[in-house]
Amino acid sequence: MILAIDVGNTNIVIGSIDNGEIRNVVRIHTDTRETEAEYTIKLKEIFYAYGMAIEAFDGAILSSVVPQVTGALCRAVKLLTGLDCMVVGPGMKTGMNVRVDDPGTVAGDLITGGVAAMQYYGTPVIVLDLGTATTCTVVDRGGNFRGGAILPGIKLSYNALAAGTSLLPDISISAPKQCIATNTVDCMRSGAVFGTASMIDGMIERMEEELGEKCKVVATGGLAGSITPWCRHAIICDDDLLLKGLWYLYQKNK
Repeated sequence: MILAIDVGNTNIVIGSIDNGEIRNVVRIHTDTRETEAEYTIKLKEIFYAYGMAIEAFDGAILSSVVPQVTGALCRAVKLLTGLDCMVVGPGMKTGMNVRVDDPGTVAGDLITGGVAAMQYYGTPVIVLDLGTATTCTVVDRGGNFRGGAILPGIKLSYNALAAGTSLLPDISISAPKQCIATNTVDCMRSGAVFGTASMIDGMIERMEEELGEKCKVVATGGLAGSITPWCRHAIICDDDLLLKGLWYLYQKNK
């Protein structure tokens, strides 16, 4: 069994994976101020609460977009399990050619998601990750990571909108009854949900046009379930996509 950790800007996803089967998934808040000792205590409490025996882990892998947290978590894993944590990054065998200007700058979560989508759903594939940022990335038919687009995440955008205006409130990300909304809150929800869904549809069409063929589309991230049902393209939602990618990468590099 391996310990798989995906560190995002907002949340850290921790999973135990046994022979490819995801057994437990826990989400905790990402905090750059926490120390190695504090993450050690949190991990120990999670293992205890979810019945994960420390001695059952024979490997660990981590993907992170928060460098300040990466080292502390790796040291916490080492202290608690005695295992060196494999970190997704340059030099790792992925089975996917990274065809961008500077492969070393591609974030670990984009690589992990691309690998998982390629292995589990086939190519060509567009991968959407709707979290703190919204990312759209492409793996072509030949298994090449071609790059993509990064946009501000929905909550991040609307938090900024509320903070930067006098009359617009904080809102929940949920669809109103209709696109042509008739009050301020529903107008904002219409923009957040239907506007983002339309943007995603448009990005899919532009990316497919550039590739010259239709793609499968896979979405993950905390807001995927709130947005993709309103898209006009067929989109597969997979909440565990990055954990699946971490399992594959661990097996390929152990």
